[in-house]
Amino acid sequence: MGTTAKLLLHCPDRQGIVTEITNFISVNNGNIVYTDQYVDRINNVLFMRLEWELEGFTIPRDQIKEYFSTIFAKKFDMEFGIYFSDVKPRMALFVSKQNHCLFDILARYTAGEWEVEIPCIVSNHEDLRPVAERFGIPYYCFPINKSNKDELEPKEMALLEDLGINFIVLAKYMQIISPKMIEKYPHNIINIHHSFLPAFIGAKPYHQAFERGVKIIGATSHYVTEDLDAGPIIEQDVIRISHKDTPETLVYKGKDLEKIVLSRAVLKHIDRKILTYKNKTVIFE
Repeated sequence: MGTTAKLLLHCPDRQGIVTEITNFISVNNGNIVYTDQYVDRINNVLFMRLEWELEGFTIPRDQIKEYFSTIFAKKFDMEFGIYFSDVKPRMALFVSKQNHCLFDILARYTAGEWEVEIPCIVSNHEDLRPVAERFGIPYYCFPINKSNKDELEPKEMALLEDLGINFIVLAKYMQIISPKMIEKYPHNIINIHHSFLPAFIGAKPYHQAFERGVKIIGATSHYVTEDLDAGPIIEQDVIRISHKDTPETLVYKGKDLEKIVLSRAVLKHIDRKILTYKNKTVIFE
């Protein structure tokens, strides 16, 4: 399959929207290769993802967004985005000291599993610089803490701007992102954490879980908002444990689950399979 255009949209539901959009693609000689839609009956909102081949499409690709805005967005009170399969998103990785999520992401990236570029790894510590050097990715250290965040975070944002970053993945980055950066990348900052929140807040959540004798541990990946760990959820998973587990085996199993859940979330974002609405997500398969 050649280059495709991917359309994601949501708008108030009404009769004929899907028909009009698919007819518009067909009339302009576009071959639709994927279409999926969902109607939230409670809020009366239509969510849709549509992908079509650009070869032979009569509208120049640099004018497609303008056409949709003029013909559909105003008419249907529609919010939409258009993306092209030959344009790779540019992802920045933010890390602190834990390396399990970073290694998993870089392994998938190096193996060619993801259509993405990684221009930089950003950290508040020097610990993981050797990992970045092993994979040949530039590493930038900004030793951010509570006292210097206002000074250093603008420098981070300037770096991301210079590198043309589209979205950020917090691969166990142990700093709170400021509202300014969240505003700059709305629903484009992905985080991972253990699913014990809010029951096991603070240090050593797996040790707390061990003390409570929990039977299931989990991980959650979500978009970052100003409400800490309360953004739209992208991916979750759990694993059963037993009385035979120790704090050490819980940590091992938890880390394994975290990297898997985070990678699933990142892949969905790269593939443009996610729509956000009212702090929730619609995930297209």
